Amino acid sequence: MAWNDWLNQIVWGPPFMILLIGTGLYLTIRLGFFQFTHLGLCWRSSFGRFFRQAPEGEGGAITSFQAVSSAMAATIGVGNIAGVSTAIALGGPGAVFWMWISALVGMATKFGEASLGVKYREIDADGNVQGGVMYYIEKGLGPRWKWLAVLYALLAGIAALGIGNMVQANTIAHALETGFGVLPTITAAGAVVLVGSVILGGIKRIAHTAEMIVPIMAIVYVAGSLVILILHISAIPAALGQIVYYAFRPMAATGGFAGSAVAATIRFGIARGIFSNEAGLGAASIVHAQAKNRPTRQGMWGVWEVFIDTLVVCTLTALVILVTDALPSGANGAELASTAFSRGLPGPGGTVVLSGLVLFSYTTMLTWCFYGEKSWEYVFGAAIVVPYRILFLGFLVVGAIGGLEFIWNIADTFNGLMAAPNLIALIVLAGVLAKEKTAYLNELRQKGEIE
Repeated sequence: MAWNDWLNQIVWGPPFMILLIGTGLYLTIRLGFFQFTHLGLCWRSSFGRFFRQAPEGEGGAITSFQAVSSAMAATIGVGNIAGVSTAIALGGPGAVFWMWISALVGMATKFGEASLGVKYREIDADGNVQGGVMYYIEKGLGPRWKWLAVLYALLAGIAALGIGNMVQANTIAHALETGFGVLPTITAAGAVVLVGSVILGGIKRIAHTAEMIVPIMAIVYVAGSLVILILHISAIPAALGQIVYYAFRPMAATGGFAGSAVAATIRFGIARGIFSNEAGLGAASIVHAQAKNRPTRQGMWGVWEVFIDTLVVCTLTALVILVTDALPSGANGAELASTAFSRGLPGPGGTVVLSGLVLFSYTTMLTWCFYGEKSWEYVFGAAIVVPYRILFLGFLVVGAIGGLEFIWNIADTFNGLMAAPNLIALIVLAGVLAKEKTAYLNELRQKGEIE
């Protein structure tokens, strides 16, 4: 833990924060503030297509909705409940402000990742799709950068065992043990069966499962949050005021809250924001590359992926915690969210959080196993896929019975390490993204679809 804490201070120190937020800001500028000026177009080109029965694109293995459902299965998860709660418990209400900042620029980052994932993917004669950060580093930056692609793939495969596996399993096990007295070993055994039965079927089974579960679980969680906020509507302005005020000022200890410095507020806000929406990690590009779509249009799905994940779901969680005054309780992680929901909605509130945690964590593990196996397949070949899936299930057991704090810290470290190669690639390929975006918008203007 001491070694990891030392490394974590470097990985999540000022230079990396500048690189992470700076990349999103740079892409925002290079793309002409696209995620703001064309937010409506992004909606019409992504989720809005369902209301117009628009046809799909070509060249992928799954539909765009299945791709974004799979990607959001990885992003809408523990980060939206336990991640937000941990950020507030350690960094105070102001941490939410920095989560927002990470999301606003992260929308451009995720646009870039999804677009480049489609642009540089490879499709073999059998229709199998290979894509992601590794491929847009090698093909976009050139063969002499393959070492960076290999480095990313190795780190992503390891990170998937943490952020997408052990953290999820640990959260489920802790929640079930606290709520129902279920032993972690029993939770681990059940999770191995349920996760294993899906991941062994590959991306199509994962995508099918995700498109069934993700929309339902998101709607239930959002609905529960909105009911609590409506019941506490008079407290919302003060909660928003706390978020903005303590984003730039230290917060003194109160009740069970130990207090926080501004540096910690920024660090935990950005770190947990990235943990939630994954903009900058690049992993989502692996599943976006599978979509039957064109680069820029698939990138628009990425914009709304971050918007919904952080600016909607994470904000709802944060507001519920603040309006119910749960922070002084001293609880942390999922326990803090459960306390808040139980206070705001006595009876069903705790069930909403528990069911959300279990379903969110389950689908997150499915997609992250795919991320990890595809990353290592790039380095070691197709023979590694089945062994990686078995390894993934083994780490699931470790996560379920391990310590919460250590597992979260390890996940943070590898998140930062895997992000660095991706951020470098996005900066270098910003010009390619800008050209793709401009060409697509010009095409839409010629068709009269936009002015």
